[in-house]
Amino acid sequence: MGFRTRVNGRHHDTAPRPGQCLRSYLREHGWYGVKKGCDAGDCGACTVHVDGDPVHSCLYPAFRADGRSVTTVEGLAAPDGELHPVQRAFLDAQGYQCGYCTPGFLMTAAALDDTHRADLPRALKGNLCRCTGYRAIEDALHGVRHTEDPAPGPAAGRSLQDPAGHRIVTGTARYTLDVDVPGLLHLALLRSPHAHARITAIDTADALQVPGVHAVLTHHDAPAHHYSSACHEHSEEDPADTRVLDDTVRHVGQRVAAVVADTEAAAEEGCRRIRVTYEVLPAVLDPEAALRPGAPVVHDKDPRTSRIARPQRNIVAEVHGGTGDIAAGLAEADVVYEETFRTQRVQHAGLETHAALAWFEDTPDGAPEDTGGPAAEGRRLVVRSSTQTPFLARRTLCTLFGLAPQALRVVTGRIGGGFGGKQELLVEDIVVLAALRLRRPVKLAHTRTETFHAATTRHPFTVHVTAGARRDGTLTALRLRLVADTGAYGNHGAAVLRRACDESLALYRCPNTRVDGCVVLTHTVPAGAYRGYGLGQAVFAVESALDELARRLGLDPLEFRAKNVIGPDDPLRSPAGEAADVRLAGYGLDQCLEAVRRARAEPAPPAPDGWLSGEGTALSMLAGGPPGGHHATARATLSADGTYVLAVGTPECGNGATTVHQQLAAAELGTSSTRVTVRQADTDLVPHDTGTFGSTGTVVAGKAAQRAARALADAIRAAAAPHLGVPAADCRLTEGAVVAGDRRVPLSALHAEARAAGRELAADGRSDGLPRSVAFDAQWFRVAVDPGTGEIRVLRSVHAADAGTVVNPLQCRGQVEGGVAQALGVTLFEHLDIDEHGAVTTDTFRRYRVPAFADVPRTEVHFVATADATGPLGAKPMSESPFNPVPPALTNAVRDATGVRFTALPLTRDRVWQALDGLSADLSAGLSTDLPTER
Repeated sequence: MGFRTRVNGRHHDTAPRPGQCLRSYLREHGWYGVKKGCDAGDCGACTVHVDGDPVHSCLYPAFRADGRSVTTVEGLAAPDGELHPVQRAFLDAQGYQCGYCTPGFLMTAAALDDTHRADLPRALKGNLCRCTGYRAIEDALHGVRHTEDPAPGPAAGRSLQDPAGHRIVTGTARYTLDVDVPGLLHLALLRSPHAHARITAIDTADALQVPGVHAVLTHHDAPAHHYSSACHEHSEEDPADTRVLDDTVRHVGQRVAAVVADTEAAAEEGCRRIRVTYEVLPAVLDPEAALRPGAPVVHDKDPRTSRIARPQRNIVAEVHGGTGDIAAGLAEADVVYEETFRTQRVQHAGLETHAALAWFEDTPDGAPEDTGGPAAEGRRLVVRSSTQTPFLARRTLCTLFGLAPQALRVVTGRIGGGFGGKQELLVEDIVVLAALRLRRPVKLAHTRTETFHAATTRHPFTVHVTAGARRDGTLTALRLRLVADTGAYGNHGAAVLRRACDESLALYRCPNTRVDGCVVLTHTVPAGAYRGYGLGQAVFAVESALDELARRLGLDPLEFRAKNVIGPDDPLRSPAGEAADVRLAGYGLDQCLEAVRRARAEPAPPAPDGWLSGEGTALSMLAGGPPGGHHATARATLSADGTYVLAVGTPECGNGATTVHQQLAAAELGTSSTRVTVRQADTDLVPHDTGTFGSTGTVVAGKAAQRAARALADAIRAAAAPHLGVPAADCRLTEGAVVAGDRRVPLSALHAEARAAGRELAADGRSDGLPRSVAFDAQWFRVAVDPGTGEIRVLRSVHAADAGTVVNPLQCRGQVEGGVAQALGVTLFEHLDIDEHGAVTTDTFRRYRVPAFADVPRTEVHFVATADATGPLGAKPMSESPFNPVPPALTNAVRDATGVRFTALPLTRDRVWQALDGLSADLSAGLSTDLPTER
């Protein structure tokens, strides 16, 4: 008898390959709802049912499905399409954000009985979510509904459902790799075992003999052009220090060669057979050591062309500046507090790893056939990628490979978690190199281990703070000295440093400030964009120092902050002076402080017997978008049936931007949100869009969408006015028609009239992201600490957010809850470790712990009543800002409970126990190397 299995009621008799897991077998047969998240049974994204029992299909051998019935999320609904109760529950509660983990949660939840539901922390221990903070998932499983039914009338301000919701819960939402490309080749990468080495020879002969191997690519095949893997609108500000494949490797895990083959197994075997001869070079793994004279130089490049500030000192960028006289301010202070704070290297850990496919398609009608470069002859290259920045990725790829923009189309499906990690060119370049060389479709997807070894991380920071104040609590001086470790490549380093130095100080009125900071190169895995973008690291130091300063003055730390924060009429100053492109057009910080006061006044949950308890607060502010602007374009079009299509350039990565864009457009067009279809993240749709990062999805891209819809509404009213016999200003858009008094003209008739005249009713909208809006956040914790074990338990978590006008309260609350949960992971246990040879040792989810359901408390979210004059409908940026005050608020609460000031993250149980037991070495050791001063 041959192999035979039944999947979602369909028979499959193709035998699996030797050693193949059930997950890859199912995906090869088109069941894309089964997701790849870890390859080790740690995340649960691949959960399916085998004969009714939930299993992690990445661990389940495919041959064991012989004679069995397999159900994936696509088969969970009834044959007539009626959703399974857990699918309906997840829709009603919107128990997802990016949705990548949702199929796994649904399959686990569908198998739970009442006993399991009574203990969800245990029942869901095998499933991870990086976005939601788990509250929405818990609510879904308890039958709580949060979404509102769409209806005619104002759409903004309502908790309407993600338009992709039905596809997410049925497993039909398409992420990067969820497409069938005929003739697809697979790419695998050989990576460096050395932190620093020069490649003197590569022997690829044995690799090319592996059956199915088509090519082996090395630095000899790569463009000589240096570029930055960071994706920014103003790319000229980033260091040009990276090659697609280089003859010098600068960190363990750097790409050395690429093998392209018919199967992943053949490509991996090809990598094993490549023989590389290295000249091992001295390496420096510590940023303070990298600053010392005589340290190994990471990039010996001309600063004028590489845009590295001081290559011989391993300094990518520096910030020096301030206001007033810092020495006089310290002399004036009655109390001065000085301390060094350290934040660790952490990983984004989005469940969808970095991935890209590339294939050729015929040149679209109307496009010039000679597109120039290697993709000419009437064919153009399509790249489908998990990038947050499709237009910027296209720009960099065109520059690298000599392509005209019309020769390359970049498309992004739904992204399975971004958090800044996919604002980077990490897979697209090598995939394009292979596709252009072989003229065949090519795919590359990082394994989970590769994301730890070769994708970017959060920048580790060392921040030395000196703060002074008078007895009455008035700040007199605030000085920061910062060192950020950018790893082997500079990419986002300069921008991250600038962000760290700006809002962390601008939040407070202090007449005398000083900042000296630098970003340092080391031979370690590169750092990059991460939620908060450097600001969180500096906020941890500043908010911890101010809390300690208040305690030493004998003042309430909350009221000490309230006395010194900026007011609505105060200028916003950065180390370089007043921030000209930032506008405080809505102020809710006072309301955030009041929300914390109310929480503190309420009865506190009791701590367990023998535990220590305390409370802590921290504040933060964030200016949305990068300095210098962030561009978004949208196009709104009337369809033949009287509905609308909104085209935007920004991808959806779980931030809810798609729903908000739909709601903003519907509000301008006088229709319900379900009558607006959003198309997005395709370079064919709009002229240019910077992308989804910097908390710009609502305030920048949303504003472009709003303007496009408003312009379309004006065009429709103008077209309807002659039919209704009134001025355009007297015409009103409704569901399916334009009305004036008791007269109406159908939208479908206006579309037909325009089409007969050879035109369409459409309009464009643009936003340049200027001026930048400011959001404020306050986090408060009540905690208990067990002195016998070092365990920290959150008794209550309260977050007050100044988000301006909240366009979708449910989704915005989810952003806050997810940001708090991710920050709790960074505060309590996440750490990416590097050994003495420069290799990452925490390279699986079993070694690198991200928050699970049982780790995350419910956070009470309070949106204060403000509106921002620059944002659409008064909205403010909110995706990043909730993260930043969480680590200092928690450490301040632990300080209140224990009397110990922890100055380094994370607060793992062993470190807390050691400190409380008096066994710890000094955890607050200062800098061992003086920071470079301004030249």
